[in-house]
Amino acid sequence: MPLNIPTSLTWLRIVLIPVFVGVYFVPDSWLGPTGRNWAGMTIFAAAAITDWLDGYLARRWGETSAFGAFLDPVADKLMVAAALILLVQMERAPAYLAMIIIGREIAISALREWMAQLGAGRKTAVAFIGKVKTVAQMTAIIALLLWEPVIPGVSTPLLGTVALWVAAILTLWSMVHYLRLAAPHFAETPTSARKPVPSSRNVRIDPLPPETLK
Repeated sequence: MPLNIPTSLTWLRIVLIPVFVGVYFVPDSWLGPTGRNWAGMTIFAAAAITDWLDGYLARRWGETSAFGAFLDPVADKLMVAAALILLVQMERAPAYLAMIIIGREIAISALREWMAQLGAGRKTAVAFIGKVKTVAQMTAIIALLLWEPVIPGVSTPLLGTVALWVAAILTLWSMVHYLRLAAPHFAETPTSARKPVPSSRNVRIDPLPPETLK
């Protein structure tokens, strides 16, 4: 397993997940509601920054690897899923929007894995719409975790709710986009399951018995 700075940042994001969740379960005497909001938002925002930073450094330093490409989206999805579940529990986000976003992530991850086995993984690479969805999703989660008025005249809960709806709509849109790209391959067999066709040079042909030639 290659261990470099980009991969270490990805592992850091995974390690931050239990820390992030634990913030919402410490006693009120340790951390009040306002402090909990700021702490949770800060940890999630730091994780979002490492998400961008590890990819940037990996490309800039030429330290990309198959393991890093696998681990990075796993860390992202775990962090987002944990945040959405917490927001639903705190009644700051509708459960159906969280289910749409989490369900899409699971479905697209399975689709990409299947397409990679077919040798067509590049066709399900992240599209521009997926990047816009990610920005809306991160904005929504950060705003809903904070829940505190920061900018005068701007309601943080309202901003987060609107951004979450935008993220959910783009989530469905991008899922349709990826499914359309993958549709022509639905009847194909994964490369790993394909059996080589024996060459005629290696096939032994036994002569027919004389009685069958009558």
